[in-house]
Amino acid sequence: MHFRRTSSRPQRSAARDSVPNAERNGRHYYFRNYLSRSERERIVEFLTTIAPIWELRYPEGRPLPPGQTQRRLLRPVYWLGSWQFACLDYYRPPRHVHNRCVEAEPFPPVLAEILADVEARIRRLFPPSDIPRGYRLNTCLVNFYGSRLEGGRAVDTARVGEHRDFEPGPVASLSLGERALFQFVAPRRVGECNPPLLSQWLEDGSLQLFGGTLYKDRVLHRVQRVTRNPDLDLPPRIPGFRTRRINFTFRFVPDEHVVPFARLPEPARSDVIGYVSELAQRSRFFRAALDTKR
Repeated sequence: MHFRRTSSRPQRSAARDSVPNAERNGRHYYFRNYLSRSERERIVEFLTTIAPIWELRYPEGRPLPPGQTQRRLLRPVYWLGSWQFACLDYYRPPRHVHNRCVEAEPFPPVLAEILADVEARIRRLFPPSDIPRGYRLNTCLVNFYGSRLEGGRAVDTARVGEHRDFEPGPVASLSLGERALFQFVAPRRVGECNPPLLSQWLEDGSLQLFGGTLYKDRVLHRVQRVTRNPDLDLPPRIPGFRTRRINFTFRFVPDEHVVPFARLPEPARSDVIGYVSELAQRSRFFRAALDTKR
């Protein structure tokens, strides 16, 4: 296992960035202290306005896939730009692209401003072959890492298992709160233990970028662990959950694959109507989407 050197955040007007973590067929960049204090404060303020939800992995009222049992996701989630509900399965081109991404509320001004800089960095740092046509960071998974309260005790749910982000093009992520150990690992057979190809501690206020065939298509990534601070509880308030870390993972979904809720066909619309109704209680965007369908 080896750790990569980090890069301090240059001014946003800078013409060039350093390239500390380029590999053949893959690029990874880490910018420590990327967020300014003002930006961080505005993001935290935005977080107080949203209400993350708990999702079930599969639709209710329909047969489960062979060998699977119904379960709740390990942690509450929120999406911006487009929502990939777990029960609709996730976006996986080239075959699984339709009716997977439901239009969601736009990015708040602070994230939209940050993304203008992030996208400019990506176009400077990544070769054109890594950037698909129409690329822009238009969807974001907001992950809440922490402890779920069960029966009076805290159950840590801060890890994320090995997986791949299937959306095309480079991925960007912003981190708040406790440090997380992020790793790239090669696919493995059951029982094998492959050492990480790259490990990076993601710190509060940092930006991470990765892309290329190596890191997007050939290997997996995971969050191995998150450090524990018993006094840290980030917003928003989530009943039965204490948040120690929040990660915004920005990706690209072609516009033609993002469908408004009102145009989502049955039975997919019925599968998510409960979630949309729950979101509508706090979200003006989802309330309007629900009213449009009615």
